[in-house]
Amino acid sequence: MWIYEKKLQYPVRVSKCDVRMAKLLHEQYGGADGELAAALRYLNQRYSIPDKVVGLLNDIGTEEFAHLEMIATMIYKLTKDATPEQIRAAGVDDHYVNHDRALFYHNASGVPWTASYIQAKGDPIADLYEDIAAEEKARATYQWLIDQTDDPDLKDGLKFLREREVIHSLRFREAVEILKEDQAQKKIF
Repeated sequence: MWIYEKKLQYPVRVSKCDVRMAKLLHEQYGGADGELAAALRYLNQRYSIPDKVVGLLNDIGTEEFAHLEMIATMIYKLTKDATPEQIRAAGVDDHYVNHDRALFYHNASGVPWTASYIQAKGDPIADLYEDIAAEEKARATYQWLIDQTDDPDLKDGLKFLREREVIHSLRFREAVEILKEDQAQKKIF
């Protein structure tokens, strides 16, 4: 069961309107290595993974939705006061004519989100290695996003998200070791 607390996992602040940065943040909103794909991947994989790590996938998958909420808030705050000229200058006028300022699941290039981003092999070790790779790709993307802004408030939230990806990667690595140990013990008997 989930309990939703009506607050963000970490405060989201931005110092100024920045439509270009909002466009880049869409990579983590609807991109292949973004928060939506991660949340759905982990919550889907939990149905075919040993009980010892089901809780981990549930916990991290749920947290990824909290990260998605943070990214959505960042995008909203970066664009809420944007003029049509700023929207055109940032190259998001095609998004604007289709969605106005509404969020839409697509990456920074405008490619719509697709379920093909979600991987599930059914082999617990293979799936966990996929999850580790997903977290490391998200960590790298957050670093590149941090490098693209001079907004200290926005950087703060992005650094928080980057560090959570590191923690998730470590937790998945621990889960791999637990399952490998279980496999090794089963071969002994």
